[in-house]
Amino acid sequence: MKARIHVMLKNGVLDPQGKAVQHALGSLGFDGVNEVRQGKIIELELAETDTEAARSSVDEMCRKLLANMVIENYTIELES
Repeated sequence: MKARIHVMLKNGVLDPQGKAVQHALGSLGFDGVNEVRQGKIIELELAETDTEAARSSVDEMCRKLLANMVIENYTIELES
């Protein structure tokens, strides 16, 4: 089973990487980009075959290591 985790900064948390990308896009002539938020995607290949067990395990991984719960939110996608 494959797990895909999307990690993004929470609303209200400053995103200097996003601001840098927004500025660079403007410099390249891409006007009209009002905001950029930078995130990350983590893909895991899991041996687990039970969807709920996999979701529970990945959720624990996110809470313990993959996401900074103070400043980031995450979503989990599972594929069989």
